[in-house]
Amino acid sequence: MKIGLIGLGRMGGNIARRLMKAGHEVVAYDRSAEAVASLAKDGAEGAASLDEMRGKLGSPAIWWVMLPAGAPTEETIATIGEGASDGDVIIDGGNTFYKDDIRRAKGLAEKGVHYVDVGTSGGVWGLERGYCMMIGGDVETVDMLDPIFDALAPGLGTIPRTQGRVAGEVDERAEKGYIHAGPAGSGHFVKMVHNGIEYGLMQAYAEGFDILKSKNSDKLPEDERFDLNMTDIAEVWRRGSVISSWLLDLTAIALAKDEQLEHFSGSVADSGEGQWTIDAAMEEKVPANVLTASLFARYRSRIEHTYGDKVLSAMRFGFGGHVEMPQ
Repeated sequence: MKIGLIGLGRMGGNIARRLMKAGHEVVAYDRSAEAVASLAKDGAEGAASLDEMRGKLGSPAIWWVMLPAGAPTEETIATIGEGASDGDVIIDGGNTFYKDDIRRAKGLAEKGVHYVDVGTSGGVWGLERGYCMMIGGDVETVDMLDPIFDALAPGLGTIPRTQGRVAGEVDERAEKGYIHAGPAGSGHFVKMVHNGIEYGLMQAYAEGFDILKSKNSDKLPEDERFDLNMTDIAEVWRRGSVISSWLLDLTAIALAKDEQLEHFSGSVADSGEGQWTIDAAMEEKVPANVLTASLFARYRSRIEHTYGDKVLSAMRFGFGGHVEMPQ
């Protein structure tokens, strides 16, 4: 399939490369001419503008927008929509607020343009590992785009199949690493809650390592102080413990490089999904004690920094390449 990809940042560029590795054609555009030129060297067809990209796409045209949520995505989709033809498809693979998806889908449908929202997880590792995707949109359009999603997904890999899932009786796409969650907005809604959970998991690790690190504090009786090896603890927990995970793997990698995590600020940013998850919990009257506390902990980290906050920064850099500067 031929697809236009707008936004060649940490994830967009690698999404394009993974698609091309699977035999798909990519027309690439970014405000950075250098980013376009770099991807063109890998086989993409470069475009200097959205108008130029439009002329290079087939019919129906398929546009994948991979830009920061908010104005950049909103303005780009509006521009594409103004010149789109009946049957064209616009995909938003960023971290858009799901209610914006619902609004956009309705407006574009009036022009005969299909809108698909793809909550995309995989960070800077996606080219190698593949991307976990949660997709919202109408059935016919999502099915038509399946070759694209199948190429981007991790695939079955070596993960054992879940007991109780019977092949032929369930949607096998989930086992490959992507799902059609439902109508427009549902993909980003599922990804939003995914990121809210991510906040909670990361905070639990961060607080645990902070407690371990502080066991050598001079505030404790001398015979109760332990000078614990954070690097070895992270490593042993990776090996068969019930709290092993990719986040713990990334923590172990960071600690192996520098147990003090001196290169991390501990001023932990949030990209919006955590707050949106709490907003949804309030609308639904669902208690979300852990997720709420983890969000507030990030706010607090911008005022005072702990060792645990540096662990959070290390994890965010590990999976997403986020470089956090002191504020």
